[in-house]
Amino acid sequence: MNKQEVELLRQEIEMLMNERARLLKVVGAAAVLVANADAAKLQPNAVEAAEMLSETLNALPEETLKDALESVHAEPDVA
Repeated sequence: MNKQEVELLRQEIEMLMNERARLLKVVGAAAVLVANADAAKLQPNAVEAAEMLSETLNALPEETLKDALESVHAEPDVA
């Protein structure tokens, strides 16, 4: 690889790491929202969306969910 290719690869990796950090914040916030939602007080269509979100969050690797919760400064036992 030449210097230009290495620099392009470095920039791409940096962009992906920044995107991962933003996505972890979204996932962390979603996990906190689901953990604190009261299904009895939600409208039926909101309950369906919360269930879908919960299933998606539960399918994540534990380490990823932990990183996501840490990114929003939430305790891991919240979700």
